[in-house]
Amino acid sequence: MPDATFDDLPALARHLRDELEVKKSILIYAYNGTGKTRLSTAFKDLGKVVSADGETTVQDTLYFNAFTEDLFFWDNDLANDRARVLKINSNSRFFAGLGELEMDNRIRPLLNRYADFDFRIDTTEWAVSFSRVVETAGTTATVEDIKISRGEENIFIWCFFLAIVQLALDEAEAYTWVRYVYIDDPISSLDESNAVMVANHLSQMLKDAPNRIRVVVSSHHVLFFNVLCNEMKKPRMYFLTRKKQAGGQTFKVQETDSTPFLYHLASLIEMHQAQKSGALYTHHFNMLRRVMEQTAAFFGYAKWHDCIKPEADDPNETIYKRVIDLMSHGDYSLYEPREMIPENKEHFGRLLKQFITLHPFSPALFPEDAQEAQ
Repeated sequence: MPDATFDDLPALARHLRDELEVKKSILIYAYNGTGKTRLSTAFKDLGKVVSADGETTVQDTLYFNAFTEDLFFWDNDLANDRARVLKINSNSRFFAGLGELEMDNRIRPLLNRYADFDFRIDTTEWAVSFSRVVETAGTTATVEDIKISRGEENIFIWCFFLAIVQLALDEAEAYTWVRYVYIDDPISSLDESNAVMVANHLSQMLKDAPNRIRVVVSSHHVLFFNVLCNEMKKPRMYFLTRKKQAGGQTFKVQETDSTPFLYHLASLIEMHQAQKSGALYTHHFNMLRRVMEQTAAFFGYAKWHDCIKPEADDPNETIYKRVIDLMSHGDYSLYEPREMIPENKEHFGRLLKQFITLHPFSPALFPEDAQEAQ
């Protein structure tokens, strides 16, 4: 379809629902701050019927977004500092049939793909306790009632959601109300290898969904988006942007079938924005190397580091290559990205600025620089 502009997110959400009458899936790429999470909420709200006393009587969307995490909260046992559990909001329809459907056994195979801890769900207390096997002095022991990290918690919630999606796909009675599955940025700050793994796993799960279930996935992660575009069956692919103007804002969707082009330009924009804000993580070096590899191939360079111009204080002409090689091959946590140390942030900023300056990228990609120059 041609590009379309909408005055608000509910109007765009209605458009997506109309599109899903003929398409089984829609993929949306948008930068952070565009309104992806609010769009998923607007989409979900269009399928709700609320009674006069405020009770939701009908809904049709199983969704994952930033608010999904709010269905879980920690009880840290402040009195005894021992039995720490993750509490579950039992009032949410998200957990329909939790006790009868053996969710532990459905979640565990999914979680084992990504994590090394175990869990137990207490459906009487609506709480999850966690444990981990640790090795000390050559012996192993299971440590119970641990508090897992924020990144591990996000992984657990994601796998919990995937188990529920599978129940909906299998048409379990507790989830026959699901007509739409809407996923917004499942796990933030993925490095590239895990973006591929999560996207591939998700696409394999969704590609054979029953015809009655339609899917929307939105993300700011360029590689995650690109893999989904390639793996899912003929999805509608949109690039979502927001334009502020006098009196309000508009939202524009552009259909794209050029995901590799979008991926590398969007990667460059994401790195530029991260450098400007100072929110630089080790995986940005990996991202920069991938963009340099593609640029080198385009210009016919023999090596990716031919994209780098040695500086006067680099007599061996290798410092930037060594930094990128080291930082893009290090053994870093996959779901809890490590922030760069100040020295590496400086290296990255100088290298990115040099790369953008030396190659003919459109200045329109970096409007902040144009504004600063004025």
